[in-house]
Amino acid sequence: MSLPRYASRGASRFLFHYVSRRGVSHSIVLVSVLAAVSCAVGSQYAVKLLVDTLGMGKPTDFQLWSAVGLLLGLVAGDNLLWRLAGWVSTYAFVVVGGDIRLELFNHLSGHGTRYFVERFPGALAGRITAAATAAWTIESSLTWNTIPPGIAVLSSIALLSIINWKLTAVLVLVVIVLGAIIGRLAAGGRDLHQAFASKAASVSGDLTDIVSNIGLVRAFGSAAREQARLERKIESEMKAQRASLRSLERLRLFHAFTVFAVTAGVLGWSVELWRRGQISTGDVVLTTTLGFTVLHASRDFAMALVDLVQQFAKLGEAVQVLGLPHEMQDAEDAQPLRVSGGAIAFREVSFSYPSGQPVLKLFNLEVPQGQKIGLVGRSGAGKSTILALLQRHYDPNSGQLVIDGQDIAHVTQESLRNSIAVVQQDISLFHRSLLENLRYGRPDATDEEVFRAVEASRCTEFINRLPQGYDTIVGERGMKLSGGQRQRLAIARAFLRDAPIVLLDEATSSLDTESEQSIQEGLARLFKGRTVIAIAHRLSTLDSFDRIVVLDQGRIVEDGSPAMLLRRKGGVYSRMYSRQLTPMDQQALG
Repeated sequence: MSLPRYASRGASRFLFHYVSRRGVSHSIVLVSVLAAVSCAVGSQYAVKLLVDTLGMGKPTDFQLWSAVGLLLGLVAGDNLLWRLAGWVSTYAFVVVGGDIRLELFNHLSGHGTRYFVERFPGALAGRITAAATAAWTIESSLTWNTIPPGIAVLSSIALLSIINWKLTAVLVLVVIVLGAIIGRLAAGGRDLHQAFASKAASVSGDLTDIVSNIGLVRAFGSAAREQARLERKIESEMKAQRASLRSLERLRLFHAFTVFAVTAGVLGWSVELWRRGQISTGDVVLTTTLGFTVLHASRDFAMALVDLVQQFAKLGEAVQVLGLPHEMQDAEDAQPLRVSGGAIAFREVSFSYPSGQPVLKLFNLEVPQGQKIGLVGRSGAGKSTILALLQRHYDPNSGQLVIDGQDIAHVTQESLRNSIAVVQQDISLFHRSLLENLRYGRPDATDEEVFRAVEASRCTEFINRLPQGYDTIVGERGMKLSGGQRQRLAIARAFLRDAPIVLLDEATSSLDTESEQSIQEGLARLFKGRTVIAIAHRLSTLDSFDRIVVLDQGRIVEDGSPAMLLRRKGGVYSRMYSRQLTPMDQQALG
């Protein structure tokens, strides 16, 4: 069963899915806990037998020591069984949390770009941790705080039936009524608990967003404004938390009054039965201890129950967001993409972003295998959208994208992305070593292959100057490196990828002219024998390309070789190119 199917059925079924995977270990924990509680309640009956035996005047040695042995055996069993349950739970409960985190992450990573654009990344990561923490808390609470007092109450009532069935019948009726009222009150607070969980996740996402953009906050002197905004969000969260906690306290207060009244009634009734000679002294002792057991156990049960409601609300909120069905799934008959040359075709492609603004309409573009084409045009012309559709970050509203005759909607997304090497303008690096980042697209690359890629992208000099060389931790998103250094690493990573299709999105925008010229030879080697589509703001970097495609409002307005488009006087590309030339360059061109 897929994650969205059992996630949509509620937090309890979601958790049970993972618990059932470890059925043996969880069964051992449950049976041990039930047996331990039975020993604890049974030891109270053993106390009654011991009191009655001592009250016999002159009991035989067998009677006396049998009563003592029974009591000690039950006490020992109580302790040993709890320890067995605790030992096995260190495996069972922990592994459930690990399974949940891994599967939620796997499912999260399968969501499309649109899903992540509309949500805080920090809040999503926080929900994975929150779901695993809530699952562990629920299992622990059920095992140690909810099931034991619940079983203790039922066992105590059953044991009281030995003394007086009328007393037991009344107590059962009262417990049923109390349980129904508490259940109704707990259910009434569920919306409050879910509201608190949602606001807490939102605050976590805001905090992550601010911290990750702290440079921007400082640059605009906005620390005070962000603090005020965060203060409002936290105040709203605290208000929701107070409402959630107060609903719990009302429940606990109701329970405290009612259970005390019931316990007092049971104790008074037992003493009256003793006065009439209908029960023994041991029975009064048993009734008293069981009455206190019912008092404390039912109180603990009610407190654990309402805490469980909170934890289930947290788990449910996290799973509801993370477990949404994927917008873009592999087709049922999807096959791995087999790239023979890397020929690309856009056929009657139309696409609009979620805002509804159309970007491409009946767009057609043919890129033969091994051809290098540059996409140019004003901002919003559709250049980045073309690259995003080719990587299947989005699906077109209509039309086909074809690679070597295969519709990419009918191939596996993993095989599609393994066939493409991408160098983006906004370089993404992990907070890991420089070598790990280089090998990210191809972990099995040899040291020699890494060194060749580094040399080709002109990274060798600055890597050798780093304190730990290839082992240097680059910082979050590579913040310890300059923009130019990050882009060189991204180009080296593309070399190592060794994919038949290369996409460049302003790949040299952070390089100065001298640095850019120094890696043109390396890029030429990267492009050799591969199909290349590049977006470039600096048009001179496309001079060696086979073809330039000029876009305007999602349409192709010019298409040809760089030389041909430059010769077209008054053409769009020619005007764009001229605006980037210095007066000296323009004079040289005549």
